[in-house]
Amino acid sequence: MPYRPTERTEARKAATRDAILTAAVDQLADGGYASASIGAVAARAGVATGTVYRHFESKSALFAEAFRLAARRELDEFAAVSVDDGRGAVERIGAAVEAWSRRALAEPKRAYALLAEPVDPAVEAERLDFRRGYRDVLAQTMQQGIERGELAPHDTQTFSAALIGATAEALIGPLSTQPRPADDEALIASLVSFCAGALPRQELVTA
Repeated sequence: MPYRPTERTEARKAATRDAILTAAVDQLADGGYASASIGAVAARAGVATGTVYRHFESKSALFAEAFRLAARRELDEFAAVSVDDGRGAVERIGAAVEAWSRRALAEPKRAYALLAEPVDPAVEAERLDFRRGYRDVLAQTMQQGIERGELAPHDTQTFSAALIGATAEALIGPLSTQPRPADDEALIASLVSFCAGALPRQELVTA
């Protein structure tokens, strides 16, 4: 009879895979991609390197999934802060940019790995996909602002992509320089002010 894995065996395999993936995410946060070797991940997860390769066919495959997991957490936080809860679109966008910047500056190695560190093509593809996710969150918020008369009609996809790109670019320098030369609070305030000021407000018509 062919071997049929038991539920316990499958659960153990899933737990091992999750431990390896968690170790990869933690390794990125601690040392970025420069420190992200299969050996380092295996040691952190408490398994042999061969075990890692039984669950992930390559280093690229492992870190593409690790990136996806880490980036999803950040995107979910970004979306949660900008949720439509009665605040205006400008306030919500400012809050999202502030939260994103603050989280990035609190964990610079992790944030730099997610934003700009040189990576394998598979990981770069994930990075671009999540960049579009941030863009879409802001575009939706802008569209709601247009519909409510807070913002003037505009190309929300282009505006949101520009704001995400500008914010990421402004963060890369401080994240990659240790110790950081700039004051974090001043940097965050500047980014929020820039993004809020770039939004096309609806002009009030007076009689």
